[in-house]
Amino acid sequence: MTKWAASLIRISTHEVETLQKRLADIVERRMAAELRVVMLDAEAEAEAKEAEGSAEAGWYMIGYREGSKRKRADMMLQIEQCQIEEQGARDALSLAFEALKKYEHVAEAAKVLQRKKLGVIENAQLDELGLRRRAVAGG
Repeated sequence: MTKWAASLIRISTHEVETLQKRLADIVERRMAAELRVVMLDAEAEAEAKEAEGSAEAGWYMIGYREGSKRKRADMMLQIEQCQIEEQGARDALSLAFEALKKYEHVAEAAKVLQRKKLGVIENAQLDELGLRRRAVAGG
């Protein structure tokens, strides 16, 4: 494999690996935000059940629900942003992987072409050697 092909493949492989790590980080952030929403919902439900029997707790719940709604809305926004970022990262990873495969294909084609050229040169050398032997034997 030529140096340029090896370099392109190495750079492209690094880019694919970097994008895979980035995608994993984004997915991890999205999943953490989704888990926080589930926990927030469970916490709100538990608070509501606890406040059912008390008028005093009812007043407390008004503020709690508002705060909980805001936190949930923030988490949902984070999830949505992560999903958008995740799709962009997936698209970039797909393009980088396609580029890597193209470089590998070009490198392989160059290798095959080089082998063919060497085969042609070797055959020409063998033909020349055969002609010399014939000339020496005949002459």
